[in-house]
Amino acid sequence: MEPLQALSHGQRQRLAFIDFCLQYFGQISRQDLIEKFATGLAAATRDFSLYRELAPDNMKLVHPSRHYQRQPGFKALFQHDAEAILTGLARGFGDGLSQPLVPSQVCVDAVRLIHPDTEIIAALMRAIQQGEALEMQYVSTSSGDSQRQLVPHALVNNGQRWHVRAFDRQSQQFTDFVVTRIKALQPCVDAPKTAEQPAADSAWLQAVELVLIPHPGLKHPEAIMLDYRMQDGELHLSSNAALAGYLLRAWSVDCSAKYQLSSGVCQLALKNLDVLSQIEHLAIVPGAGH
Repeated sequence: MEPLQALSHGQRQRLAFIDFCLQYFGQISRQDLIEKFATGLAAATRDFSLYRELAPDNMKLVHPSRHYQRQPGFKALFQHDAEAILTGLARGFGDGLSQPLVPSQVCVDAVRLIHPDTEIIAALMRAIQQGEALEMQYVSTSSGDSQRQLVPHALVNNGQRWHVRAFDRQSQQFTDFVVTRIKALQPCVDAPKTAEQPAADSAWLQAVELVLIPHPGLKHPEAIMLDYRMQDGELHLSSNAALAGYLLRAWSVDCSAKYQLSSGVCQLALKNLDVLSQIEHLAIVPGAGH
């Protein structure tokens, strides 16, 4: 019997949490384990000792901070499913036991064709948590394979694929990179400057409100009001200037001046069209500029 299989479920949960934090955040303390599982100091110490026996090269205790730091030779003890990890991170999940979800035969979700690599996600999350810059090998549809330096600060699902929001040192601006197009990542020796940190990302910090209505071309708008639980025929959504364009595209919201797009394509329309002047990525917004 393998060592992990011989452990109780509770022990495996705690070890998986240690493994998860090291992999995705780059560090963990005994206090983190105590707070997560309401365990005692002695029990937490035993868990860390056991984890170190099973994976001696995965972590090292840094005495000034009393944190265990992830080591370069880290190899995860637990296999993690990329979609479960990303969904869990988005919901504040940190259990570590992120096994692939068993599909239901009576409740079927949409098929996902794009699946990020867990090692890339882990490297991005550690850099975000620790405020570090990264060297990246990236393939874009316009310029092909290139080497870039980025300072990431958020992972975002735009409805179809996962992006990382980051400062791009090549273009000298904050922008989005598709996670699945990142071929390799490694730490960058140049620490982030003030202008490259999240507090300088004005589009990310700028709040916007979108007011959505049933498309005026619809014969029975009440159906759409019911779909979105609209109040007085309107749905008010809070977003930010960096993400609003993705939301409008994902839900096929007609943003043309006179709602010229077909109601067969767009079942929603943007009522407060003046908000378009505040948001990024207008090129992807249905009808913007028409």
